[in-house]
Formats: sequence, structure tokens, C-alpha cells
Amino acid sequence: MVAILLKTLPFFAIIGLGFWAGRTKFFSTEATAFLTKFVFYFPLSAMLFRFASNLSLAEIFEPQFVAAYLLASFALYAVVISVAKARGLSWVEGAMEAHAGVSGNTGFLGVPMLVMLLGQAAAGPVMMVLTIDMVVFSSLITLIITGAKEGQLRLSTLTALGRGLLANPMIVSIVLGFIWSGLSLPLPDVVNEFMGLLGAAATPCALFAIGASLAGRRADRPVLAGWISVAKLVIHPALVACTALLIFTVDPFAAGVMIAASSLPVAGNVFILAQHYGVAPQRVSTAILISTALSVLTVTVVIALIGPLVGKL
Repeated sequence: MVAILLKTLPFFAIIGLGFWAGRTKFFSTEATAFLTKFVFYFPLSAMLFRFASNLSLAEIFEPQFVAAYLLASFALYAVVISVAKARGLSWVEGAMEAHAGVSGNTGFLGVPMLVMLLGQAAAGPVMMVLTIDMVVFSSLITLIITGAKEGQLRLSTLTALGRGLLANPMIVSIVLGFIWSGLSLPLPDVVNEFMGLLGAAATPCALFAIGASLAGRRADRPVLAGWISVAKLVIHPALVACTALLIFTVDPFAAGVMIAASSLPVAGNVFILAQHYGVAPQRVSTAILISTALSVLTVTVVIALIGPLVGKL
């Protein structure tokens, strides 16, 4: 366990450094926003394109894998919404808490960290989890909130949702990478070197940006946010482990990567949605702060537990 902690600690140390820079105002709010935008559109997109261009869709799209992740995530969705309704919350608030419970920081934290810890073979499964989170669950929460507020789903809502997905640089990078791979075109050395050099900036910059963005968050109503954090860090990976290892036939290595990806803390873009729709933004913000802090230990434990599935770390 200590050996695993020593491997994960440098990643969280960079997050801590970013938090310090943001809290001391060495890094301003504007600087954090620009760094986040830079990572989102350039290094992370380059990394994802490079990974996807060296894989085929057939290599990573495994129906059993997708079914296992979806079943576990929808089961958690149902649990979190049920708890929210028992507390007297609306369907919309319950859905937002459920969205936070299933949406991990796969893009900024999962892709760079898990690929570095588990090897290049982890890229495919991590990207599949990332794609499901963005396409299925980000779309689902948008449809639930819009439908609840307007009383119906309009064609304009679906059109805007589609445009939003097509404008997401992570989705575009993955799709373009698979298209390139599908055409069986070799990536020119100069392009490969460029993508590799730019993509290498993704890991430190993304982790630093996570920390800096957390500096402005306050831990209000920590008990409620703590429940969301437990759902994300503990219950989600436990359910994924059950579906991937007991219900469906998923390749052991891919199952291990999926379990690790599902143990990641609440994604920052959940707060963007919560703030945009005015649904529990402070609760979600606190859950992001608490889950990220606790993930130093919980993610380390999960990665240690999946060791037999992914090989010696």
C-alpha cells in the first residue's frame, strides 16, 4: 500500500501545489481560468488524439465493458436519487447529486494519471469511460433539468445538446483520432512528436489547474457533500467492480482500469452545470473539494486493490 501511495502522491502533490498557488493568490482566478482553457483545448486534446489514433474503435468498444459501466452507474444514480427524495429534495436536485456521484474527473485526472501508472494499455478503457460520462451522463442531466423546468423536451434542446457535444474538444479529439486510425494512415513522425510534446504538458498543467480551481471553494454543508463524495469515491467503484467482475465478462485488465476510473473524485464540469442551471451549485462545489481531498487515500486504496487485475504496479 505504501508503495502505491508513493506512486500516486506526486500527482496529488501537484494538485496541492496548485491549491497553494490559488489560495495565496500567486495564481489569480483569471490565470486559473486561462490555464484550464489551455489544458482543455490543447495538451489534453493532443494527448487524447494521439492515444486514439494509435487504437481502433474495435479495440476499446467492448459491449460487455460498456454494459457493466452503465449498469453500475445507473444503479448508483437510482440510489442517490432515492436518498435525495427521502430527504425531501426535488427530482432535479436529486438528479444533480446523482450526476456528481457518477461523474469522475476522468479527463483532467484520470487519463494522465492512470495511463502513467498502469501503462499505455490503460488509455483505451479510460477513454471509453470518459466518453460514456460525457455523452451519456452529461446529456442525461441536461435533459432531466430542461425537461423538469420546461415541462417538455423541445427539439431545440436536443439540437443544442448535440452542438455542445460536437464542440467539446475532448470528444472531437477522440473521434478524429479514431477516424485517423480507421483510415490506417500512419501518423507522420513530426506530427507524432508534436502531439507527444504538447500532450506531455497535459498531466502537470491539468493537475495544477485542478488544485488552483479548488482554492476558491468553501466547505459549506460538508455532511451533505460528504455523502456525495462517499457515493463517488466508494460506492461507485464498488458497484462497477460487482458488474464488471461478477455480472458481465469484462477483460480483467480493462475491468481494473474501469474500477480505478470510477473511483476518481467528482468532476469539475459538474459544478459548471450546477451553476448554469442554478441547481445545488454550492453543494456540488463542496463535494468536488471534499472528494478531491479524500481521493488521495481512496484512489490509492482502489489502485492497490486492482493490482491483481492489472498486473504488478
